[in-house]
Amino acid sequence: MSKAIHDVFVIGGGINGCGIARDAVGRGYSVALAEMNDFASGTSSGATKLIHGGLRYLEHYEFRLVRESLMEREVLWAMAPHIIWPMRFVLPYHKGGVRPAWLIRLGLFLYDHLGGRKLLPPTATLDMRKDPAGKPLKSVFTKAFEYSDGWVDDARMVVLNARDAADKGALILPRTKVVSARREEGIWTIVTRSTVTGSSQTHKSRMLVNAAGPWVDQVIRSAFGENEAHHVRLVQGSHIVVKKKFDDPRAYFFQNPDNRIIFAIPYEEDFTLIGTTDRDFKEDPKDVRISEEETNYLCKAASEYFKEPVRKEDIVWTYSAVRPLFDDGASKAQEATRDYVLKLDTVGLGEGGAPLLNVFGGKLTTYRRLSEHALEKIGEAIGVKGKPWTADSHLPGGDFPARGYESEVAGLKARYPFLTDRHARRLVRRYGTRAATLLGNAARAEDLGHNFGGELYEVEVRYLADQEWALSAEDVLWRRTKDGLRLDADEKRVLEEYMAAIPERIAG
Repeated sequence: MSKAIHDVFVIGGGINGCGIARDAVGRGYSVALAEMNDFASGTSSGATKLIHGGLRYLEHYEFRLVRESLMEREVLWAMAPHIIWPMRFVLPYHKGGVRPAWLIRLGLFLYDHLGGRKLLPPTATLDMRKDPAGKPLKSVFTKAFEYSDGWVDDARMVVLNARDAADKGALILPRTKVVSARREEGIWTIVTRSTVTGSSQTHKSRMLVNAAGPWVDQVIRSAFGENEAHHVRLVQGSHIVVKKKFDDPRAYFFQNPDNRIIFAIPYEEDFTLIGTTDRDFKEDPKDVRISEEETNYLCKAASEYFKEPVRKEDIVWTYSAVRPLFDDGASKAQEATRDYVLKLDTVGLGEGGAPLLNVFGGKLTTYRRLSEHALEKIGEAIGVKGKPWTADSHLPGGDFPARGYESEVAGLKARYPFLTDRHARRLVRRYGTRAATLLGNAARAEDLGHNFGGELYEVEVRYLADQEWALSAEDVLWRRTKDGLRLDADEKRVLEEYMAAIPERIAG
């Protein structure tokens, strides 16, 4: 049994849970966090990987959410310029399309002026007969609007929040399931079980935060015994990754006849990411998989725009996730609010009770603000400690200027001249200024250890096990990196054997 009584115990190692833990420990609270699987193993690694205002949310009058999201784009970019960077989006238009030009212009005008944009360039109008963005599209699209948003490596953003929380003193417990939580004399008694060893542990905390994402209602039912919990609407979003469809660095925003939209985005240099779908999901979130219907939908929708159709045989990878949207009673999945709701339960305080904060909804772009609002609730419940601090902070490795990526790459290559340009760029994209920590005293490629395929070397895998809680080949290939797109079956098997031989490491 842990002797310490934590101020805050967080359930859930997705972006919201890790963001709240990081913010709380940075203010001086004693914090513990338990995640039943690997970090970002659910919703937080299954996104479209955008830091964006949510242009389509304007149609549903979610102006507060859009404004907050727009304001966060440049804050997050400055906070983590290695894993977040600006991207221009091309929205093709033709007469008789889904939305009239005036409505699109109005939406983009609000997009440009609602969120205090400073560094991101404004909206532009393109002649697709002359602009390179028109080259891969059908000739009917002679005009387009171009606007700014951002790209993020979503799973890395989650683990870097966990890493920073641990660096600041939080107890971080991956692969640790909360079995029960009960109020006793004003304190939470929380029993956890390791999903690796099966061992149990008891923790004490003044406050509990339920940030379990799609499992938030399950936690309320199983850990707290409240059988009637139903606060989230589970919506499945699926994506396909295909061989590179275009060379342009810009992404596309495609409008579909059913009023839904999809993106086609340059991905991992050699691929194109297409998504997402929106459909209600009634099963266990751990079993989510792309359906045949969704695959056909994405191929057909993208093929309405590209000259060269998107075929099933082009698909090299798919992924799906379940979004835990707050159930606002919307009739369609794509209309359900993307805003977040925080509910503070203080029932029984003064009678042996202890506060509970349930977190519903949320999105990557607003996680930092959600965390700040959660800390307001925490302060209200157990007393205020510290002030908001994350707006001017950096995630690990992100302590360089927002526009300083090229300089970081040049500096890494100068220090380690044996690195290829491609390898140096990837290392800076993943680890920023901590790439040098990873490489250490390496003086030649041979010092990096075994090459598992592509640019994935033993020294990087060891770093991910030691510093980022990676325990399996899947953790390395699909969450800490996306090298699973490049390694063949034999290379993946060798990595799996290597990871199995590493004893379980708890990143300190």
